[in-house]
Amino acid sequence: MLAKFFKKIFLKKFEYSMSGQDIFALNLIGKNGTYLEVGGFQPKLDSNTYLLETKNNWSGITIEFNKKLKILWKGCKERKNKVYFENALNFNYKKALEENNLPLHLNYLSCDIDPREKTFEALKIIIEEGLSFDFISFEHDDYTGNDSYHNYASDYLMPKGYKMAVTNVFPKNRKNNVYETWFISEKINFEPIEFSEWKNNNL
Repeated sequence: MLAKFFKKIFLKKFEYSMSGQDIFALNLIGKNGTYLEVGGFQPKLDSNTYLLETKNNWSGITIEFNKKLKILWKGCKERKNKVYFENALNFNYKKALEENNLPLHLNYLSCDIDPREKTFEALKIIIEEGLSFDFISFEHDDYTGNDSYHNYASDYLMPKGYKMAVTNVFPKNRKNNVYETWFISEKINFEPIEFSEWKNNNL
């Protein structure tokens, strides 16, 4: 009981992402991992990669379309990994990974740009370029519309060697705003779980 309490307090203290994507990545991979972040937004607030890079020595690159955010990234001195302020749909991922001495197989892909159909398009571009991942957090924002981009992503990824790991992911305590699905490589031994249960055990 005491160990579980300590774990919850410890993880809360260092949690920066909206739903614990960083904690899931750390539980899966540990320190010294690699990432590709498509849609970085701010360098620290609600960041899926801040904890990974600054506290756990992960290497990776971020693509962010909004150039107005450059000043925030520049001011965040603890973030050293490369940020590209470019369009994720017209980006040469292989070249960027090579420039940063990163492999084509990375531990984590955070895929989240707006609107959600572009997130799905970016996902397909990345996979078709030959990149692969242990863990993919895909933001489908299904609570905002009738089409299920969760289904689109599942139908696309599962024949390509991925399986669902955590489903019905919601931000913070907004249970009605199911906005993500987390996929992992089918090679990884992990039983699928609902986010609410995973959250209770890990955050």
